[in-house]
Amino acid sequence: MNLFVNDKPVTIIKIEEFQSSRDRFHLVINGQDSDVRTNDLVGDVAVNNPSAVLLYKLFAMLRDKKLKKLRTLTLAAPSKKLLANAIKEQYKIIEAAGGIVSKGDKILLIHRLGKWDFPKGKLDKNEKFKEAAVREVEEECNIKVKLGEKICSTWHTYTQNRNRILKQTKWYAMTCLDDRLMHPQAEEDIDQILWADPLQAESLVATSYRSIQFVIAQYFGMKQLAGNYSDPDE
Repeated sequence: MNLFVNDKPVTIIKIEEFQSSRDRFHLVINGQDSDVRTNDLVGDVAVNNPSAVLLYKLFAMLRDKKLKKLRTLTLAAPSKKLLANAIKEQYKIIEAAGGIVSKGDKILLIHRLGKWDFPKGKLDKNEKFKEAAVREVEEECNIKVKLGEKICSTWHTYTQNRNRILKQTKWYAMTCLDDRLMHPQAEEDIDQILWADPLQAESLVATSYRSIQFVIAQYFGMKQLAGNYSDPDE
């Protein structure tokens, strides 16, 4: 579960994995101790087997506080699935899909609400993730695309009309078939569309959301494994 709460990366691991990697954390919190303050959350923080009370408190802090000094939060538990379900219970779940579109050696970026991003949107009723991904990309950019492999899934939180939302987005690689009429969908708050080479894309996304930075890293990693992307600095 690639989770981002208020743009902070939250990772769920099994306790066995935590035991072998605990030295990399700046702070390790006993999950049965609920006396945790915002000032404690600095750098890379791990919580060993968090109780329901502490889990709720931590997510309230992530949601309501800036926590500028917190880099990452790792939660270790006997069951990753049970812990993920406990987190999901705190939110209303919304499903979405999107993609990274390539044309030659360039990829498509959109600029929305002051951030560089990738086209994506919510699923319609009874719609499949793959169908929604293609539809949203084509609608938001007015292009035609061909669907490729799944890149990853992300989960990120936000508040809307006082409701706590957890959005699951499935991301897919795509290739551009036709961009002759490409233009941004203004009603979705998109004001720019850009074809960017890998270095430019990474530079622009470096100022965007952490979840988007994660998606582009997964995309280039997938391309590198497939032998379709080479680092110009090598």
